[in-house]
Amino acid sequence: MTARRKDVLWLLSALAMLVLVLLQALVTQPAAAHESRPLYIEVAERENGVVSLRWRTPPSVRPSNTPEVTLPGCTALSPAGTSQGPAGAIGQRLYDCTTLDGTPLHDEKVEIAYPLANPSVSTLLRLNRASGETHSVLAGPRETVIPLPEAATTGKVAREYLALGVEHILTGYDHLLFVACLVLISGTLRRMLITITGFTLAHSITLALAALELVRIPVPPVEAVIALSIVFLATELARSRRDTLTWRFPIAVSASFGLLHGFGFASVLGEIGLPQTEIPAALLAFNAGVEIGQIGFVVAAIALLHALRWLWQLAGAGAPLAGRVMRRLERPTGYAVGTLAAFWFVDRISGFV
Repeated sequence: MTARRKDVLWLLSALAMLVLVLLQALVTQPAAAHESRPLYIEVAERENGVVSLRWRTPPSVRPSNTPEVTLPGCTALSPAGTSQGPAGAIGQRLYDCTTLDGTPLHDEKVEIAYPLANPSVSTLLRLNRASGETHSVLAGPRETVIPLPEAATTGKVAREYLALGVEHILTGYDHLLFVACLVLISGTLRRMLITITGFTLAHSITLALAALELVRIPVPPVEAVIALSIVFLATELARSRRDTLTWRFPIAVSASFGLLHGFGFASVLGEIGLPQTEIPAALLAFNAGVEIGQIGFVVAAIALLHALRWLWQLAGAGAPLAGRVMRRLERPTGYAVGTLAAFWFVDRISGFV
């Protein structure tokens, strides 16, 4: 191999490592590792026209940018009370929304005002009627005035929860790193499809069980073990031993840990809730959104791997040498991903121990 060819291969390897480092840098915020929660607002009817307004700001929003949430068409009965906790800022206030005809909450709107600017956070508004009916609406980051939701149609609920599922998986960096490790370990396209399918079926089962409250598991320990599952796959990459169970049967690992990741997906639905009248549509749409985002990420990862292999071949390395160079990247990738996942594990453990 000529010196020039070696220099080109070294440069391409360095660029590949730079991509890995940049990807790691994008996800070094522990609070954002599993954070795609919207601003959650709950409006609840009480007796004599009194309305309770409560809101929870996700941890991704800085305390200095905590939004002010009001019902401008109603009369405030108490000052806004806010408190800062590990799950974000929580606020509440009481209002009198009785109209002239004695009907509460008639054509009212919720107003949201961020002191600085909305950091691309969606809003989930939930209305609890005194009759027991529950309605919800998902609003985009640009919407600052949101009308109280009426009875939702199946199509509207499906669209809203589909978008919420896509947003959750694309900002759930721990899940994406786990899937990326599965892609690297799977190797061939056929094994990759089988492995990802096993992961999908497994987390779909536990997502449904947890969302329907048929199975209840505390969220903090689940998120800690999810980080530990990434450490496990990263260790397999760093060892580069093709004779282990993980390398020989990756679907066994993906399906087993997929059951665990499903509880992590369900934690979002557990916090924002499911619309009472359209639970099946919301659950199916959210899961479909998760799968759409996951498929998009897998396609992007495969395209990146093929692009790197093509560049090495274009530099004159040849297919066998390009494959060896790609395998040599497995160990540094395992160390980088494992270090980050171990940090997440310790950080999450410290949050409840």
